[in-house]
Amino acid sequence: MKQYECLTQDSSIAAAIFVPFYAGFDIARYLWGYNISTRDAASLELVDWLMERPEWKIMQGRDHFLVAGRITWDFRRLSEEESDWGNKLLFLPAARNMSMLVVESSPWNANDFGIPYPTYFHPEKDSDVFVWQERMRRLERKWLFSFAGAPRPNNPKSIRGQIIDQCKRSDVGKLLECDFGESKCHSPSSIMQMFQSSLFCLQPQGDSFTRRSAFDSMLAGCIPVFFHPGSAYTQYTWHLPKDYTKYSVFIPEGDIRKKNVSIEERLRQISPEQVKAMREEVINLIPRLIYADPRSKLETLKDAFDVAVQAVINKVTRLRKNLIDGRTEYDNFIEENSWKYDLLEEGQREVGWHEWDPFFSKPKEGEGGDSVSSSAEAAKNSWKNEQRHLG
Repeated sequence: MKQYECLTQDSSIAAAIFVPFYAGFDIARYLWGYNISTRDAASLELVDWLMERPEWKIMQGRDHFLVAGRITWDFRRLSEEESDWGNKLLFLPAARNMSMLVVESSPWNANDFGIPYPTYFHPEKDSDVFVWQERMRRLERKWLFSFAGAPRPNNPKSIRGQIIDQCKRSDVGKLLECDFGESKCHSPSSIMQMFQSSLFCLQPQGDSFTRRSAFDSMLAGCIPVFFHPGSAYTQYTWHLPKDYTKYSVFIPEGDIRKKNVSIEERLRQISPEQVKAMREEVINLIPRLIYADPRSKLETLKDAFDVAVQAVINKVTRLRKNLIDGRTEYDNFIEENSWKYDLLEEGQREVGWHEWDPFFSKPKEGEGGDSVSSSAEAAKNSWKNEQRHLG
């Protein structure tokens, strides 16, 4: 952010206001074994300080944004119970006005936005990217599909077990099993070599909707196969094309769970010409999915940082214009349907039924809690796995 060429100290002429608060670093210190007042302290102090600032009062924080390199569920504690997960930063009234950029956003809330997970590639100059893209085009890809991941035996909804079984049974599927001991999955070269030798890369949900692996695979020029729209299509709407069929394959989770779809057969149905066009689309997306080395500047290419900052500026500019004109961007805005709004076509002002509704419906009372609390559980599992990898 400090290298951004359009910074100003004069907030009266700023298109948007960046809040240099490291929300992810803050909560990472206290996720486990600390009481909620410790977990919430810095967030409460932050919003109190911000609300006293003169620039806050202009738009009540609607032109403010901050970044957290973690999933949204770490900042969405639902209750004041000590056993509940995370802090409540994103539920604080002031934070509801700001925009928080996270590696996974909530489909049911309007104040967070998904940005790509960082990969292993941080180029210094445009030519680094062009050379990489050309390498990815020329690679010999001997596997039809591959998967790197561990089963989730404690999660009855996970389809990873079936995916691993299908990989093992296939002559054209490659599997990199990730257990929690010594694992090739902790080796960037092992993972990237597999993705680089595969046409398609399977990307089921991680501990939560998303996983970093989706970006590693696209960086490798491998066409991602998603099983839940929340893993990419409703998440990274700033960085990925609205028409997901151009760069990915979608196989609904339920089709795998009911065991009536063979991934191999489904992928074999795609013609070689179509595979080539999809791979080219993925390779062309690479610049906007990576974070360039911040010590240098790409010249003609926009990276993930550039795309995200521009999207924030566009959002605030639209909001400012609507405030001046006395109008709203949407009719009858319903926050719980916030995942639908970014999928609207230009000029559409209202959402209705969507084919993905079943993926984002919240279970009714007595059906095992709602999706938000299960997402908090996912955040907890994600943290546990993070600690194992660090250990």
